[in-house]
Amino acid sequence: LRAVSDTVPLCSGVGLALCQRLLEEDGRIHLCIACRNAQKNEDTRDLLLASHPAAQVSTVEVDLGNLASVLRVARELRCRFQRLDFVYLNAGIMPNPHVNFKALWHGLLTGKVLHMLTTAEGIMTQTDRLNGDGLQEVFATNLFGHFMLVRQLESLLCSNEKPARLIWTSSSNARESAFSLSDFQHAKGQESYSSSKYATDLTSVALNRKFNKQGLYSSVVCPGLVMSNMTYRILPVFLWKLLMPIMWLIRFFARTYTLTPYNGAEAHVWLFKQKPEYLDALVKYHSCTSGLGKSYVEPRKMDVDEEIAEKFYQKLLELEKQTLERYSDLLD
Repeated sequence: LRAVSDTVPLCSGVGLALCQRLLEEDGRIHLCIACRNAQKNEDTRDLLLASHPAAQVSTVEVDLGNLASVLRVARELRCRFQRLDFVYLNAGIMPNPHVNFKALWHGLLTGKVLHMLTTAEGIMTQTDRLNGDGLQEVFATNLFGHFMLVRQLESLLCSNEKPARLIWTSSSNARESAFSLSDFQHAKGQESYSSSKYATDLTSVALNRKFNKQGLYSSVVCPGLVMSNMTYRILPVFLWKLLMPIMWLIRFFARTYTLTPYNGAEAHVWLFKQKPEYLDALVKYHSCTSGLGKSYVEPRKMDVDEEIAEKFYQKLLELEKQTLERYSDLLD
């Protein structure tokens, strides 16, 4: 396996488009796709091989919201691979999303509606719950499961002959106002998705400070507003059909309306081709699409405090320690 690049993306909407685009960029890579549904894994693999029959595509089954599953798949990957060059951390959930129509109407009256439609600030709420590990489900799936996976794969990522990369899917909805260090799992609020994505940004910053000297680099991307299964659950299908012409029009003014998974994967693919040591660890790379449909990447400085990032990282380590004590039988 040392002759190829081992890439693990977590696959659905943007994830599938990313897999297709990575194989278009370099058909020599060994692509390992990870889904929690075994049948979806195989269907995705078959789809990729149909268009790239000579590609090396393997699969692993993992539920990022289940810590035992994360530890099992990490052990499997350590057995199967000698190194990983790229890990795309793309899995995410937004349970029971609701549109706050009162806030949306207020945005119309105050002239802030374009900003609200671009970032979902103030108009998107979710109902979170505890998972089987006693963690908030969104925090566990969108962030902590990924963090545990990365930590368990350090031996495959660090101190290789060339740099290894972590590429996290964040969001323009990642806002400091939705995150609290004292409630980092967001048990008390209604913006768990936004909180988890801001926590993602903090984690990436902290990981760079810890691991760059060992050859591991972390970046965050925003795919923009992509029409995917997650998006379609927010409103009834007939409403989306009515709104789509408006959304295409909005794209002339809001370039983050990428709309298609292919466009949404633009920043992910762009980072695949960059030298990580020249990237800014405090920048988020946004997939953008012009009104005429041209895709490009726009770097934007993240609104993160490096001291808060360090404090949050320490809290993640404490939670990791508790987890490993609980699941010691799954460790090597």
